[in-house]
Amino acid sequence: MVYDTARMLAAQLKASEEYKTYLMAREEAFQNETTKALIAEYQRLQVKLQATMLSGGSNEEMMQKLQKLGELLQFDDKASRFLIAEYRIKTMLGDVYKILAEAVDVDLSMLEQ
Repeated sequence: MVYDTARMLAAQLKASEEYKTYLMAREEAFQNETTKALIAEYQRLQVKLQATMLSGGSNEEMMQKLQKLGELLQFDDKASRFLIAEYRIKTMLGDVYKILAEAVDVDLSMLEQ
């Protein structure tokens, strides 16, 4: 029963406006190989910086590189739309995960850092 409900939720997520907007924005942004590569580098740096921060470290050079790359992507309409759409879908998925975790009393405080 739980798995059936999860499949129904997955279908609803896939049919959501947020997901449709994300798919369209991704397709448009990724048509340009340079934009696609810059977005991939931006995401790679984000993950690397988050891992560094979670381990208690900091990397000013990496942070500055991420900021400059973010500013560059902000001036590309298609890249900007994609990053906004990606943020919205990830936020929605995070909210759903929090709702599920709260229902079974799982502590997610480590994810909020």
